[in-house]
Amino acid sequence: MKILDSDLSQNLCQYFGKVVLVVNVASRCGYTSQYSGLQALYAKHKSEGLVILGVPSRDFFQEYSDESKVAEFCSTEYGVTFPMFSTVKVRGRKAHPLYKKLIAESGNEPRWNFNKYLINRDGKVIEYFKSNIKPESNELIEAIKAAL
Repeated sequence: MKILDSDLSQNLCQYFGKVVLVVNVASRCGYTSQYSGLQALYAKHKSEGLVILGVPSRDFFQEYSDESKVAEFCSTEYGVTFPMFSTVKVRGRKAHPLYKKLIAESGNEPRWNFNKYLINRDGKVIEYFKSNIKPESNELIEAIKAAL
């Protein structure tokens, strides 16, 4: 998958053996403040094997069209250090293959920005969380701790 604002790609297989939280993000959404909670989760549990993957999407018309603006926004506004990837489609026939797999395994297609898919160390989707489930919610934290 292509890294945000870069020509470089990253093989997602490198995260096998880690607990992964995949989030479709957007810079101009009512849920954008969740970046703070996601960064805090990542900082707290990174050493235990948690990886958060931010995947910007314009499917809901709330992301910048210029990827350099997305990268700058995430860095300067929220200090994001977890991996961020290029903007992709997360719904429908043209969804990125990663999202097609997440949808197939969870039975849930993103209905808005900041949907979260929790993947265990074996690469299986074990939980899906809607946009309104905040990164600091007990529901999400307990699921992550159980997977770690």
